[in-house]
Amino acid sequence: MRNGLVQLGAWAAATGAAVALSWLGVHAVLTGAAFEQPAALPLPSAKADGTPYSPTATPGQPSSAEQSAAPTPTQPTSPPATATHGTTPAATAPPTRRPTPTPTATSTVKSYPIPGGKVALDLQPDRASLVSATPDPGWQMQVWNGPQWMRIDFTKDDQANSVFVYWNGHPPIVETAVR
Repeated sequence: MRNGLVQLGAWAAATGAAVALSWLGVHAVLTGAAFEQPAALPLPSAKADGTPYSPTATPGQPSSAEQSAAPTPTQPTSPPATATHGTTPAATAPPTRRPTPTPTATSTVKSYPIPGGKVALDLQPDRASLVSATPDPGWQMQVWNGPQWMRIDFTKDDQANSVFVYWNGHPPIVETAVR
């Protein structure tokens, strides 16, 4: 009887160690490869000189006033090629761009930075919708939705900071709680 219990204990210990080792290996592979969280896009913010961000110009693209003032390094400075033997070079069409969406008068996107992350909300006269919620490195984010409210939490260790949005027959009200 005692010999059977020793064998059962050894089997249970070996099986438990094998399961734990397998789980750690599988867990490391799956979290790093198949189930990565999507990367969030950064929200536009004020420029370093305090001027607001212009949604019509993309970053790295000078405005029309800056273009006319001085040539940019991306513009070619070599003289134009001349045609030889009576042939003309083929005209190339300029690259097409997608039009940038223009904000509507009834909808505005506002950004709310709090310790732990940044939340962008589309505030309309009768409702609000989440555009993006980006946690800072090391923080986690969770969203709760209801028919007339929304809550976005950023947590790290024992810290929890929240953005609350509610609208119940009135325009959306946004409150932040830093704890």
